[in-house]
Amino acid sequence: MSDFIVGLTGGVASGKSEVARRFAALGIAVADADLAARAAVEAGSVGLAEVVEAFGSEVLLPDGSLDRATMRRLVFADDIARRRLESIIHPRVRALLRAECEAATSPYAIAAIPLLAEAGAGSGPTRRTSVEQAYPWLDRILVVDVPEAVQAARVMARDGVDSELARRMIDAQASREERLVIADDVIANDGPLEALDGLVVDLHDRYLALA
Repeated sequence: MSDFIVGLTGGVASGKSEVARRFAALGIAVADADLAARAAVEAGSVGLAEVVEAFGSEVLLPDGSLDRATMRRLVFADDIARRRLESIIHPRVRALLRAECEAATSPYAIAAIPLLAEAGAGSGPTRRTSVEQAYPWLDRILVVDVPEAVQAARVMARDGVDSELARRMIDAQASREERLVIADDVIANDGPLEALDGLVVDLHDRYLALA
């Protein structure tokens, strides 16, 4: 059972998944918030039933699973709808992540949470405090950081989008400064992917000592 948990986060195309894979290769359990979000509203779940109650049966596919494309259209342009959906999903995601991390048999565990900074409000220490209130079970926060120009270039190359859409995708998330203010540790990932190997090993050694 792991009683030391590190929250891993970063902006779109920052390299969070590459960092998570390297921790996993070192034998560290990694709980993925994206997978937890899917489990929270899987077919037949209480979470999905609440989504249907809130948005109607038109958000279901014929097989009874969530129609994610329809759901995205509903919440993309409606902040109230988006917050309603988040109020259903986010508490379940946090509970699933915590349970998975605490059940891990590795010396410590990683909770990969792309929108961790977005759980906070305000700026500076206020945002850090509100993130800690939302995730009191995280012992440390690791941010994968890249300059926004590098982010934009990676998004365009990865997703085949233009610069305007890449910018909108970046702007839809917390800012670089808002992520850095919640960080205990930072990995600068603006170089070649191979450079991540040594950086992750250094942090792994630190976390083993802390755990």
